[in-house]
Amino acid sequence: MSAERRLPAAISDIAELRATDPQAVHDALALRPRFPADALGRPLFLLAADHPARGALAAGGDPGAMADRHELLARCVEALARPGVDGFLGTADLVEDLALLGALDHKLVLGSMNRGGLQGAAFELDDRFTGYDAAGVAAAGLDGGKLLLRIDPRDPATARTLESAARAVDGLNERRLMALVEPFSTRVRNGRVRNILTAPEQMWANNIAQGLGGSTARTWLKVPVVEDMERMMASTTLPTLLLGGEGGARPDAMYESWRRALDIPQVRGLVIGRTMLFPEGGDVVAAVDTAVSLLGR
Repeated sequence: MSAERRLPAAISDIAELRATDPQAVHDALALRPRFPADALGRPLFLLAADHPARGALAAGGDPGAMADRHELLARCVEALARPGVDGFLGTADLVEDLALLGALDHKLVLGSMNRGGLQGAAFELDDRFTGYDAAGVAAAGLDGGKLLLRIDPRDPATARTLESAARAVDGLNERRLMALVEPFSTRVRNGRVRNILTAPEQMWANNIAQGLGGSTARTWLKVPVVEDMERMMASTTLPTLLLGGEGGARPDAMYESWRRALDIPQVRGLVIGRTMLFPEGGDVVAAVDTAVSLLGR
């Protein structure tokens, strides 16, 4: 390992550095300053950008918003630099690029694990593990892994996903790493996969998710905001982060729903992606700062 990190001067230099010095990727991860463990006691704000690896490129009404990697990285760097942003959730490609840029220094970093259920594909609900595994999360020096868990009782692929997710929770727990599980009750309607965002369906999914693996000592949940949020959150004692979704035309209502949900004791913060990176009006800084302010730190 080299004595110091070799960082590219700009996003446009990443390809050259990757081609001429692949070891720089490993050094950037191994030598980055780590997130302080005691900071997990405060409300957290994490930026998420694992959508592209599942072919989900839409944001803010633009079906290809996340397709340009250089633009996406620039927006991630801008967001991660804001005060109060604690960490990042992404696949290895984005984690490594951002580590090379120094954008993950002192951040909590979670690796996205199962991205195989490509959006719109005939096999979309086959959420097999094509990203990080538990060993890879540990080798990269990350703080944990994130698992998507879409549960459709009518689809046989769900059983395989449940089994794989349980093994991933076990693998992360054995390595003393966080397992962030994102459960949904899912159905296929008119040929499209839909998450059923109601309190009863989310409670059903939460109960299944928190039963995965031989220990839940390091399991957190990542859940959507739904109507009757307090009732829904009564389904778990696990620390929970709120997800943001694709965004919409009513940002004020969105922020207010997050603010109310953050008052629930189990809710430990926000893990938001597209609504921060591609906000209405395009102002990433204003969107991130508004979301961070909701944490009341």
